[in-house]
Order: sequence, then structure tokens, then C-alpha cells
Amino acid sequence: MSDIQIVLTAPDSGAEARAVEKGTKAWQLFAESPDIIAARVGGELKDLAYELTDGDQVEGVAIDSPDGRDILRHSTAHVMAQAVQELFPEARLGIGPPITDGFYYDFDVPEPFVPEDLDKIESRMRKIVKEGQKFDRREISDDDARSELADEPYKLELIGLKSSASDAAEGASVEVGAGGLTIYDNLKRDGSLAWKDLCRGPHLPTTKRIPAFKLMRSAAAYWRGDEKNKQLQRIYGTAWETKEALDAHLHRIEEAQRRDHRRLGTELDLYSFPDEIGSGLPVFHPRGGVIKREMEDYVRRRHIEEGFEYVGTPHIAKEALFHTSGHLPYYGEGMFPALDVDGSDYRLKAMNCPMHNLIFRSRGRSYRELPLRLFEFGHVYRHEKSGVVHGLTRVRGFAQDDSHSYVTPEQAPDEIRHLLNFVLSLLRDFGLDDFYLELSTRDASKDKFIGSDEDWAVATKVLEDVCVESGLELVPDPGGAAYYGPKVSVQARDAIGRTWQMSTIQYDFNQPSPERFNLEYVAADGSRQQPVMIHSAKFGSIERFMGVLVEHYAGAFPPWLAPVQVVGIPVAERHADYLYELAARLKAKGIRVEVDDSDERMQKKIRNAQTQKVPFMVIAGDNDIEAGAVSFRYRSGEQENGIALDDAIARIVEAVETRVQV
Repeated sequence: MSDIQIVLTAPDSGAEARAVEKGTKAWQLFAESPDIIAARVGGELKDLAYELTDGDQVEGVAIDSPDGRDILRHSTAHVMAQAVQELFPEARLGIGPPITDGFYYDFDVPEPFVPEDLDKIESRMRKIVKEGQKFDRREISDDDARSELADEPYKLELIGLKSSASDAAEGASVEVGAGGLTIYDNLKRDGSLAWKDLCRGPHLPTTKRIPAFKLMRSAAAYWRGDEKNKQLQRIYGTAWETKEALDAHLHRIEEAQRRDHRRLGTELDLYSFPDEIGSGLPVFHPRGGVIKREMEDYVRRRHIEEGFEYVGTPHIAKEALFHTSGHLPYYGEGMFPALDVDGSDYRLKAMNCPMHNLIFRSRGRSYRELPLRLFEFGHVYRHEKSGVVHGLTRVRGFAQDDSHSYVTPEQAPDEIRHLLNFVLSLLRDFGLDDFYLELSTRDASKDKFIGSDEDWAVATKVLEDVCVESGLELVPDPGGAAYYGPKVSVQARDAIGRTWQMSTIQYDFNQPSPERFNLEYVAADGSRQQPVMIHSAKFGSIERFMGVLVEHYAGAFPPWLAPVQVVGIPVAERHADYLYELAARLKAKGIRVEVDDSDERMQKKIRNAQTQKVPFMVIAGDNDIEAGAVSFRYRSGEQENGIALDDAIARIVEAVETRVQV
């Protein structure tokens, strides 16, 4: 056979030109690297069975890389679907994509799955893995695919949608898309067919390359995410490159459950979600109200310090306003239906920016006023589907610490830099200091974005330059931009390593345009110019940010945020007055303090305070009163005795003022 030339690349070691025999498969390049489970050829993921062609640039994909884990998890989803159909022959197949930390597959079955079913499925999966079935790819015509999958109505529907299916159904891109169809056969060692599925791949070479997996739970899910469609049964699972990695993941899940803000919100009496009000509409109880107020006071003060002016706008507006802004044409499904008011259609606002534009436009503006920075706690409403509403982190009504900066194009880089520094300092003050940046850009092939290529290129370059200058890790998010311009979001990692999207900064050249709000300022030369509008939300939403904080701190807030900062615990009833005097002194310093003078025993009072995660307990008995002191007890159970009252007050005040954790 004649040789062909390929370029073997590696992320860290550059590139190596190699001559290989014609007919060489990708797996042959990595035969000595068992962690390589797929190849990236010319930037496109391929099975290791891919036959190399002249000029290919080839990079190995390790099983513990992001792409490698996706391939592992999608392959495991196929094994799970095979096991389901072997155990439940009447099951019809939906979609089974990889997701963050795992995978799922949807099934149409007569009865919902129960935990015992998952045990059986997992056991059958282990048998399939042990058999070492080969994942074998083959191309197929649409007609032949319809014939082979005649008993799979949901697959037939995807074939009919084909190139538009990925837009019409979450996860469908793993099965169909632009171009031809492919089917993956699971082949036994004798070459006979064990199972097959419509899929674009790639996959692991064999099922034996699945090191560790576990099925997590089952749930109901509407076909293609549409509540008008039939409800299917979804099984969630996870798969990892080693048993140790799986165990670590399961431990993180246990820790996440311990920190679940919905459970802690009830235990700490912070907030609730009354059915009488409606899904996704939380109410804050007095203790939760303390945290919310501290957050609001902090961010209001910080905005004023950073040069913002406080404004206020209503909760509803005429529908035409949201046509002007572009929200109804491009974001209409996220808005609540129209309200009939005096014969005119009104909408609950989903965004504050249209009203801020009207404030800017209310009178003539000069370049001397720019940057003009407007800020408000704007309460907005999003028509989230019931299936995605989740505690405080996905709600239908929430308050944004929303700001809009109106700047000249020349001022835009400095303003974005200013906003990014503001955001990062805020996150650090709230105890989040591990983050990276995500740059969301448009997908030119989609029609959900407005504006010229030139405008998008300029806006994206400005954001990208500031992000790179920050020195933080920058991750691309193609197609994730808002319809009116690119954005950068700060992704923060919490105490157990989970990533949360927090603050956003968006560059908007569309809403100020003549076709939208026709915003203008008079430039130094007397000409009328269009400003750039920069959207920024520091918390994002107060509700979601609080939910993240509850889980980050597991409810044990630093003293400055704690609803109750100090509890006085008398050893006996006769010691209560002494602690009330101390409480009065602390209240004069702005400290939130309570004295537990209930009939409970002292040890029960201490347990109650620890359960409520109060930062400081001050305990007083006869010896303390005689010495003019208290005993200091912390949430951890540590205790210091004989702390003078003045010293105790100073310690508490300093901890609150410096925002330290104790």
C-alpha cells in the first residue's frame, strides 16, 4: 500500500508530521494510549475506527476530557437503552444525549419505571458492558432508516424533522442534523446484531471501554420538551472514566443534597413557595428578608459608589414597547401573555432595558453626560415552563440589580472594564472567589440575531479584549448571545466546585438604533451620534444569587449576612438580664442579636442556635457576670471562656464589618 501523510497533533506538545499506510485507522495511532477513546480530525470528532486520509490533522481524545466524557456518557446511554428494550420489549425510544455530569434516555413505556426497574436495568447494562459489544457506524438513506426503524415512531419523527430537529427537540442533535443519517449497531463478538440506534456519534470502540456508571433516577418528561406532547419516562444516569471519579461525583451529589437551598430555606425559615401564589413565585420570611435587605443595601450603595443613578420603572407596559425593543419578536415565548387594560394590550415586563431607554430619551443628551449609568431593582417576570422552575434558582418573578450604561463607542472598552472589576469585587465580597469568564457570541447561521456582521464583530472584539486583559480563563460560548449583542458572563464555582452563571455584561448596538429607540447624544462637533448601551446585572437576580449563597455556605452565612448574628444563652434564668444588657449594647452597634430566655436547658439552647447556624453564641453564668465577661461559642462547637464584654463586642462588630467567615 502507498503511504499517506497525516499531522498528529497534541494540545501540549505541538504537531508531528507522519507517514502511515493507506487504510490506517485512527485507533492504530493510539494503540499504546488506552485513555484515548476517539479522535479529533480537522476539528471534528470521529470514532477510532475512522480511516485516515491524506492531509488529516489528528488529535487523540482522552476519556477524561470534556469531549471524552460526553462520548463515554452517550455510549453508556446507548447501553442503557439496549438494556431497557431487552427487559421491556414494548419500550419505544426517544432521545438519549449526554448532559452535564451524566446522560439520560427517554422511553415510551406503558407504566412508569420504579426503583426496582432501575436495579434490573443497571444489572443488564453490566452484562452488556462485559460482553464487549462493538459500536459500529454505518451510513443510511432516509428511506432505509424509516424502514429499519418502522417500529420507533419518535425516531421516524426526528427523521422527518432532520436538519431542524436539533432546534425542535433538546438533545436531538446527537441523532440527526444537516446531512445524511447514520445508525450505530451494537455488534456481539460473533458479528451478530445485538441492538441499534439512530445516532450521529462518535462512540467508544466497544462497551467494555465503559469503566464506571450508575443509574440515578427516573422522571416524567414531555416528548421534545413540549407539554402538549405525550409524557415519556426519562432515566438519568452518570458515567465516569474511573470508579474513583464516579465515587467522587456521588459524594458531590450527597453534599449538594445536604446544601439544597430549598430544604435549608425551610429549616432556617428563610423563604417558601406557597401554591396559593403560584409556581416560581417565592415569598421571603423575616429571616430571609434580612439577607435580602443586606444584599439590596450592599448593591445599592456599591452602584452609587460606582457612578450609577438610581431609577424606578413599573412592572407592566404597553405591548408596543416590547415590539420596539425586539423582545416580543425575539423573546416572546419567555414573556407572559398580554393583559387587556382599557382595550389595550399590556405585558408584564421581562426586561428593564426598554424603560431605561425611555428615560435616556426623555430629553436631549450631550456627550458630556456620558457615560450615563442608570440602575434599579427592577422586578421582572419570565414565563418559565413548569418543568424548569427550581426553588430560587429558576423562578418566574424576580428582582434584577439591573443597570444600563450609555456610552460613546470610544468609551465602551473602559466601561466594560469598569463593570467587570465591579462584578468581580462584588462576588469576592460575598465569598465567591473562584471564577472564569464565558463569552457568548452569535451563530451567523441562525436568524434569531439582529444587526450587521460589522457591528457584531466590533462588539465581540471589545468584550473579548477586556476579558483577555483580565487574565481570567475565557471560555467561548458560540451561539449563546442575546439577540441584540454579545455578552460576557462570570461563571463562579461554589464551595463544592459546581459552576453557576452569575453576573452578565452585554454590549448592545441594536436597541439604541434608529430602528429601535433612536437614542442620540450631541457629540463635541455638534453632530448627533448613537450611543452604545451596555447591560449589566451584578447579582443577576437577587433570588437566584441568594439560592446560590445558601448552597455555597450550606446555610452557615458569614456574620454580616446571617439573619441572627448573635444569640445570648443564659446558664440559668438569673443570668438573662445580664445578657439583655449586652444585647442592648450590640443592637446599638447595628448587630442583630437575640437572647434565648426560654425554659429549655442550656445545652438544648446551644443545639438550637447551632441548628439555626447562628455565627456567635455568647453564654453567661455566675463566674462570667462576676468577671464582666462571657463565654464565646462558635458554630463549629469551639468555645472560648472569659472574654471581656468590650472585647466580645469588638470581635463581633469587626467580623461583621470585615465580612469574614467564622
